[in-house]
Amino acid sequence: MTSRKVTANITLTLYGRYNGPGGPTDLGAIVPYATTEVARDHLTRIWQNATTAVLGRLNAQGFLGFWPTIATDENADPRDRGYAKWLVDTEKVVLSTTLTDSPWERTRIANAPTTDVITDLKATGTGDILVNSSASIIKPLLAADLIDRLYLMVTPEITGAGHHLFKDGLPPTKWTLTHQETGPLGELALTYDRTH
Repeated sequence: MTSRKVTANITLTLYGRYNGPGGPTDLGAIVPYATTEVARDHLTRIWQNATTAVLGRLNAQGFLGFWPTIATDENADPRDRGYAKWLVDTEKVVLSTTLTDSPWERTRIANAPTTDVITDLKATGTGDILVNSSASIIKPLLAADLIDRLYLMVTPEITGAGHHLFKDGLPPTKWTLTHQETGPLGELALTYDRTH
């Protein structure tokens, strides 16, 4: 087995929710913080060592409508453009039980248990495996203790409802804070490495 790290990136509210009461597209407590200097530097950190992006179906389809245009937009922030170019050019694995055709170039669909897909990826190739803002993938990986690094953006908001990332029943794990930055709006960029 190779020594590929499995990393995961997600933005959460103070109460640990990754969306609001309106469901997966309710990102009112997330989006206002996505373009701060701290958030953009954080975005650069998450992909620098990654050679594979792992996405759920919703994110793959949503990202497809946005990031490829940023990759070629000379007026876009260079950090956004760097991430967009990386995302377009890198190997992508989309976990889905419903997709049959790949929504992007350099993308393959995996209709298999999350932990099996990640274990297979860890056994081949080099570079980090980045699970990119896909809670449906991060949750089973946390449950199986397969994440080596968490990149978290925490926004200073509490939504009345929404989906939680951290559920009861996860195995106890210890994490070391290896990077932290506070932004002007009170947002936090945090990097935690799994302590074994």
